[in-house]
Amino acid sequence: MFHIVLLEPRMPGNVGTIGRLAVATGCMLHLIKPYGFKAIDEEKVKRAGMDYWADLNYVEYDSLEDFWKLNPLNERHFFTSKKATKSYFQVTYKDSDYFYFGREDVGLPQSLTGDYPNSCISIPMVNGARSLNIANAVSVVVYEAWRQNS
Repeated sequence: MFHIVLLEPRMPGNVGTIGRLAVATGCMLHLIKPYGFKAIDEEKVKRAGMDYWADLNYVEYDSLEDFWKLNPLNERHFFTSKKATKSYFQVTYKDSDYFYFGREDVGLPQSLTGDYPNSCISIPMVNGARSLNIANAVSVVVYEAWRQNS
């Protein structure tokens, strides 16, 4: 099972969509607070997740440090960043890997990606493109990992 890690997500619709993806791909969803919305059971989250939400395997954490206490950081944790030099398709994934995605407005903090440059992966885009929607980015990475392990 792959692990999708959302650090401080802001948009409830994106979380719902990613939750639906997690169910469809058999992933575990890890949600790290604070959120940009009130609560994970908010109507907008559930609407985007549709009826998949009842089957979602997820855990909420108050902080990244709390997450790492239960999921110790190692070389199988991958941080997405548009500044990474290694593309997501240049990595060989294992079934229990962790994929981190940051806030929709700023991505993962530089303190995190800067401390672990060898664990950073990017999704290539044409020049001038700033970013993908986070739900699309999660889909791209998860499906490549799933493809490699199917």
